[in-house]
Amino acid sequence: MADTVTVQEFERAAAQFLEANAKPRVEVEQAWGEGSDQVSLLPERTHEEELEELAAAQAWARTRFDAGFGWLTGPTEYGGQGLTREHQRAYDTLESGYEIPPMTAFGIGLGMVAPTILAHGTEEVKRRYLRALWRGDIVGCQLFSEPGAGSDLAGLQTRAVRDGDEWLVTGQKVWTSGAHLSDIGEIICRTDPDLPKHKGLTGFVVDMKAPGVDIRPLRQMTGGASFNEVFFTEVRVPDSHRLGDVNGGWTVALTTLMNERAAIGGGSMSSGSGNLSTPRLLELVRHQGKADDPLVRQQIADIFINGRVANYTNLRAMAKIAAGQVPGPEMSLAKLSLTANMRRMTDLLSSVLGPKLLADGGEWGTFAWSQFILGLPGMRIAGGTDEVLRNIIGERVLGLPKEPAKN
Repeated sequence: MADTVTVQEFERAAAQFLEANAKPRVEVEQAWGEGSDQVSLLPERTHEEELEELAAAQAWARTRFDAGFGWLTGPTEYGGQGLTREHQRAYDTLESGYEIPPMTAFGIGLGMVAPTILAHGTEEVKRRYLRALWRGDIVGCQLFSEPGAGSDLAGLQTRAVRDGDEWLVTGQKVWTSGAHLSDIGEIICRTDPDLPKHKGLTGFVVDMKAPGVDIRPLRQMTGGASFNEVFFTEVRVPDSHRLGDVNGGWTVALTTLMNERAAIGGGSMSSGSGNLSTPRLLELVRHQGKADDPLVRQQIADIFINGRVANYTNLRAMAKIAAGQVPGPEMSLAKLSLTANMRRMTDLLSSVLGPKLLADGGEWGTFAWSQFILGLPGMRIAGGTDEVLRNIIGERVLGLPKEPAKN
């Protein structure tokens, strides 16, 4: 199909679809002090608001998919359109000019779980879940982190014990985004405790509604509950839902992690400007009378320059993916660059706002930035902590000796 539909023909069809099903986006310039001053990194919504947003996102996903504009680059046998990344970029550009619901609920399922299923899933799992994920019929989450392992994924202890054609999963996962909205989850379990820790892991697709699954929200210091802890008590998983080989879960996990870091590092804030991509932060500097401060100006320049360099790194990684190659440490660099630039932004905010970050004096656009700063530690953990990513970059990019093993 990719050989028969030119990008120009595709663009015309996509434009007709969008014109018939969505309203053009109208950018309304608001003066300083108008509208919401919300700038939080993590979503701060009630459960009712989450469900309402999810329903709207699912409706749009189904409309788009059924019209042939859903999984554009996916294999046709699993519900994709078999088109190229150029077609996808063309559609994304067109869709950005229209008002569509927020699609954040599908970020993990489509950005991390679906690519892993495509790479490592059985034929049954691919046919059962890939189309459903891309059509918005189901939501997926990722179940990696554990209380006792943190970013040391190989140190996880959730176990899966074989029972005939099924596996019994028992253990606890933590920091699971969207678990309470999810239908399936990608989980990595220990299946052989006698093997070295990297070699005794196996991946599975687990039903998040199955008996024995207990999902509990975690309240973060911003006040929201974007994450969950999930308990598994002898949850039955068919062997057909295994991802990859038994005890081959480390390879499965790496596939997911590379896609996760691409999703985070290549996201809307990885261009380097972060909130400088809008006039918001620069306007703050001006309204606080700091626009001519040479130190503040230098901080802004550092954010911009480092962001531009990070964007070039992202483009290198995307070029490898487009060429059919597996991205390597570039994704770790992209994610680390993102959080480093966020830290530069918090330094700038501290310089500009001072005590206004600590106490709400009622001034628009000042204390609200505290939500951004309180959300940064979560970003430094998501997709691998900064410390783990530095080890990856040091060892795989710079060729430095490996960190000494702990006894």
